[in-house]
Parts: sequence; structure tokens; C-alpha cells
Amino acid sequence: MTVAQATIPKAFIWRRIHSLMGLWIVLFLMEHLLTNSQAALWVGDNGKGFVDMVNAIHNLPYLEVIEITLIGVPIFIHAVWGVKYLMTSKFNSQRSDGSTPHLPRGRNRAYTWQRITSWILLLGILLHVAKFRFIEYPDKVQVDGHAVYLVDISMDTGLYTLADRLSVTLYDKAAIARERSALEAMPSGAGALQSGNTYNPEQAMALGSMQRYAAHVRFVKALEKQKVSEDHVIACAKEFGTASLLTVRDTFKSPVYIGLYTIFVIAACFHACNGFWTFLITWGWVLRMAAQRAWVMVSIVLMALLLFLGLVSVWGTYWMNLRI
Repeated sequence: MTVAQATIPKAFIWRRIHSLMGLWIVLFLMEHLLTNSQAALWVGDNGKGFVDMVNAIHNLPYLEVIEITLIGVPIFIHAVWGVKYLMTSKFNSQRSDGSTPHLPRGRNRAYTWQRITSWILLLGILLHVAKFRFIEYPDKVQVDGHAVYLVDISMDTGLYTLADRLSVTLYDKAAIARERSALEAMPSGAGALQSGNTYNPEQAMALGSMQRYAAHVRFVKALEKQKVSEDHVIACAKEFGTASLLTVRDTFKSPVYIGLYTIFVIAACFHACNGFWTFLITWGWVLRMAAQRAWVMVSIVLMALLLFLGLVSVWGTYWMNLRI
């Protein structure tokens, strides 16, 4: 007599992986919104909390590997299986002609909105990553032995005083042209170099002049690469976090971006917290109805907290804290 060996269906395994990746993304969302909120909440500190946290993250060793493995891969896995479920799931909370079920209960509505927010997040995450991680990512240049970061931002009157407080230098088209003229007038020092094995003070000065010239060449080329328009400037910051703060501020000057990111944040917070509740059920941590109702309230409180952090970042970074 043989006993058939029990096997776990692949769909069961992938649903659990999809659920685990979702929980990890919820934790990342909490960290991300906490960091961003510091650009708005601490009025008067010029976004110092945001700058410090972003610098700490940016200075992590093997940052690109961390971003890919701990953020990119979980989001990709969760998104791929999420799209698969979207293609096979059917909404059942809206009114119908009777050919499909109509279940206007709270959990059915949550199920429907979980699927709607999935599409919003799929598009929103792609555009968000493209904007901040690639298109508007600060350009790093080595100048005089240390790094500076360049970002292209639109000009406004409050930027003058803010740049002064953040120790940021602003370059418009005329300022970039002056840097080019200064470069052309700068001695390269190459003609003074001679061969020899003994220390020569003149050789040391010539080498230092060459290094400064080469650094200035790189800096001017980086400025000119930005192709700044008439109403824009290039901000030169000494820290990556400061450059990122200016990019975020520039984004949330725009009512269009405020509106889009408001929708994005609301969708992300609902999807995350409703997904957290279903994670507890899926993994059998909360089974009794009374416990499930209690954890619904916990999820609502968590969603309210995340919404506050997210929306204050969108509405407050420029309009509350860094406008002038």
C-alpha cells in the first residue's frame, strides 16, 4: 500500500510570498513617510531631520545592492503577483444587473478598493522612481577633494534666503557662463611639470594647479550638462540630503504634483494597512471574529498615522516650512 505524498500547491506558496513581500513594503513605507515628513513637520529647522536621515541612508555601504535586493525585488515580486490577481479577481461590492453578486459589505468594499489602489500604485511607483531616482537624481561631482551635488530646480524668491541658510550656491545661465570664462582664464599648470626624482616645490605647485584645473573642468562640464532654462537654476549643495531636500521642495511647489501625490499617498496608505490586516488573517495570526474587528481598528489607526505623515510631507514641505 502506498500513500500519496502530500504536496503544497505552488499557488499557495506564491500567495504567501506575495503576502510577505507586502508586509516588508509596509515597513518600508513607514520609514519612507517618516523620513519625508521631517521636511515639513519641524518648522524652522530647514529640513535638518530630513537631510540627516537621507544622508545616513545615502552613506550606507553597497547602497545600490541594498536598494535592489531590499526594495526593488520585494516590490517587483509583489507587483507581478498583484497584477496576476488583478486579472483574475472580480469586484462584488458595486451594483449590478443581477448577473453578478452584489455584496455591499465593508470587507467587500475594502476588497474592491484594494484592487483599485493596486492600479494607482503600479503607475505611481513607476513614475515616482523614475522622477526621483533617475530623472531628478542629484548629479555628483568631485571638486577640491570632496563631492558636491547639483540639481536643476525652478527659481522663486524664497529660494534666495533658503539657499543661504542651507549653504547652497545657485547658478543661472549667466553664472554658468562666468564659470566657463573663469575656467578659460585659469592656468592649467601643465607647462611647469618636469621629470625628476627629487622634491621640487615648483613641481608641487604645478601639480596642485593641474588638479584644481581638472576639478574645475569637471564642475563646469557638470553645470553645462544640466542645460538650465531661463526660469531655472542649478543648486550646488555640499550634501546629498540637502540636494534631495531642494528637489522635494521644488516638486511640491506645483499644485499638479500636490494633487497627484495626494492621490498616491492615500492609495498607498489604504493599500498598505488593508493589506496588513489581510496578512494577519492569511497567516493565521488573527482568526477569531472579535480579534479581527479589533485589528481592523489597529489598521485604521495605523492608516491615519501614515496618512498624516504622507500628506504633511506633500502639503507642508514647501507651503509650511520651506517657502521662504
